[in-house]
Amino acid sequence: MMTLRYSFCASLLVCLLASQSVAADDITRRATRLEPLVLNAADGFSIKRYELEAGVYYRWRIQSDGLEEYKLLAPDFFRESWVDQVVVEGLEVKPMGLHAIEFDRSGEMDVWFVTIRPGTYPFYIEGLERQGFSGEFVVK
Repeated sequence: MMTLRYSFCASLLVCLLASQSVAADDITRRATRLEPLVLNAADGFSIKRYELEAGVYYRWRIQSDGLEEYKLLAPDFFRESWVDQVVVEGLEVKPMGLHAIEFDRSGEMDVWFVTIRPGTYPFYIEGLERQGFSGEFVVK
């Protein structure tokens, strides 16, 4: 009886240690939060440059004032990143890839991603770059 109890406890301990090891290796368990990007018709982007590290899991909140229709493009950046999910008003989308994010009204979206390849990648709103709607991701 004691041997059976000992075997069960040992098995349970091994399972717990293994699950903790897997959880510790899962980079998507805790995202690094980037400063939110605000799209403002009067001022353009609130942030013009993000400095990131390759291989880190990030949450990027994007907020729109709703005064314009904005199509935020970052095709090269999204191509060189793994996009885990996009959350809009509590609803999650699990995309295979991403090219752009569009706001037709005021609101916010969260993009959860892992940067893969170092480089400098532009993000912008086509046609509004000169009004302050351009920036860059610098991935090291």
